[in-house]
Amino acid sequence: MNREAILKKFEPNLSNILYIMHDLQDNNPEKYLAKEDIEACADYLNVPYSYVHSVASFYTMFSLKPRGRNIIRICESPPCHLMGADSLIDYLKGSLKVDIGGTTKDGMFTLELTSCLGVCGVAPAMMLNEEMFGNLTPEKVDSILDKRRKEI
Repeated sequence: MNREAILKKFEPNLSNILYIMHDLQDNNPEKYLAKEDIEACADYLNVPYSYVHSVASFYTMFSLKPRGRNIIRICESPPCHLMGADSLIDYLKGSLKVDIGGTTKDGMFTLELTSCLGVCGVAPAMMLNEEMFGNLTPEKVDSILDKRRKEI
């Protein structure tokens, strides 16, 4: 869906800024808010570019740089931390050969951290795009990522 069509889905009301930004980011093949997206949103809502940019940079669910086709978000909340999230993060960094915020060379995965996914009962947990996974081990993570690689 093009930028104009996305904007027209919403009333040009500031209360729609997050919905607009999510839609713009979700429809970008590189899963981020490009400068042109921020400019279009600002123009549509009649607010300064800096306002939209500050909203985009405040929320961790928005990215201002290109990302992979699949976004891996590892929970680093206290329960996940206690249940081994740090080891899982180290494992993923090594397995994917990326640092936090990095994207694999094939453009398949971007690795990010998040403060809480709200599934503390199945810690450690991660979100892959919109899907939640818990009780993670390196083997389980490998299985999830291998399955995702085969789907695309």
